[in-house]
Amino acid sequence: MSKKIVLGFSGGLDTTFCVKYLSEEKGYEVHSIIVNTGGFSEDELKKIEEHAHKLGVASHTTVNAVESYYDSIIKYLIYGNVLKNNTYPLSVSAERLSQAIHIAKHVQQLGAVSVAHGSTGAGNDQVRFDMVFHIMIPGVEIITPIRDLKLSREEEIAYLQSKGVDMNAEKAMYSINKGLWGTSVGGKETLSSKGMLPESAWPTQVTKQNPEEVVLTFEKGELCCIDDKKFQHPSAAIQYLQSIAGPFGIGRDIHVGDTIIGIKGRVGFEAAAPMVILKSHHALEKHVLTKWQLQWKDTLAQFYGNWLHEGQILDPVMRNIEAFLESTQENVSGKVFVQLMPYRFQIIGIESSFDLMNSKFGKYGEMNAGFTGEDVRGFSKIFGNQTIIWNAVQQENKK
Repeated sequence: MSKKIVLGFSGGLDTTFCVKYLSEEKGYEVHSIIVNTGGFSEDELKKIEEHAHKLGVASHTTVNAVESYYDSIIKYLIYGNVLKNNTYPLSVSAERLSQAIHIAKHVQQLGAVSVAHGSTGAGNDQVRFDMVFHIMIPGVEIITPIRDLKLSREEEIAYLQSKGVDMNAEKAMYSINKGLWGTSVGGKETLSSKGMLPESAWPTQVTKQNPEEVVLTFEKGELCCIDDKKFQHPSAAIQYLQSIAGPFGIGRDIHVGDTIIGIKGRVGFEAAAPMVILKSHHALEKHVLTKWQLQWKDTLAQFYGNWLHEGQILDPVMRNIEAFLESTQENVSGKVFVQLMPYRFQIIGIESSFDLMNSKFGKYGEMNAGFTGEDVRGFSKIFGNQTIIWNAVQQENKK
């Protein structure tokens, strides 16, 4: 009787190789699964399923994880205004964790003895998948043919051709990974420390030239409306905003960061909707939250983003930080007005009933209504009292 193995399957060269290798060389009963975190159309998912069955899998499962991906991860990245190294919205790292969790659950449901993924030995994804599997399905063997065999692309293609599977021998110039929270783009320009991706490499081409204004409405930190259009779930609002802002070429950049395995990495990305949402959400927060709410949000959110990037989504401290972030969003409701232009955008302003920049209490640099000049005179002396004492003590000791 064949041993059941669950394979995370995208339909590309590496996971196609995995199906044939695991079933024909290792004797496994292969059950493929694809977890859609916003990067595939219905037509693409159907073609991937057909491809899996042609390869001979025992079963193929498609999981629509777009909404759960938002609910369990993206929501908190927005609450925390998380940008890795002040640049990258964690597009790929976040979705890999969602995918790994769903694959592990599928292993449990099928009672499989092994799990496989197509990661190489060179990047972050191998750690993210392995770590989630070790935590959620301890004792289940993790098999990674591409990492373990160290095969070249040409060797994989030759093997598949020997099995009657035709794969495109031409390697795409750019590696593209699309998801709800952005699209990564890797190519020859990102393999060294200098170089920018050419215009043709970006998946979304610039087709809009005339500025547009868009109004984003948040309710307790979550995007619920764009202009007058209301959405049943924030994930749909993200996708809609991407269709509006993407053609401006907004959100393009190259991220340089530290990988989990200790080397530096460089990758291009486009994330129009994430960048507009994060900056809009942050602008609204600066109006409705207090100084120390903002300070501690920044501190905890930076740790949250870094720990998530390194695959530690299941650490219980992440639930603690999520609870804190959620509690800060009670008053983060209102409209944010944004102007979209080619390659950039700007926040025009906000409207909120929770706005602390309220003229009833004074106008910065002009008039105040909540205190007098004498109040400030006394406050300034008390506020600096300990430093006054410290300086006086230093002067005494110099005599």
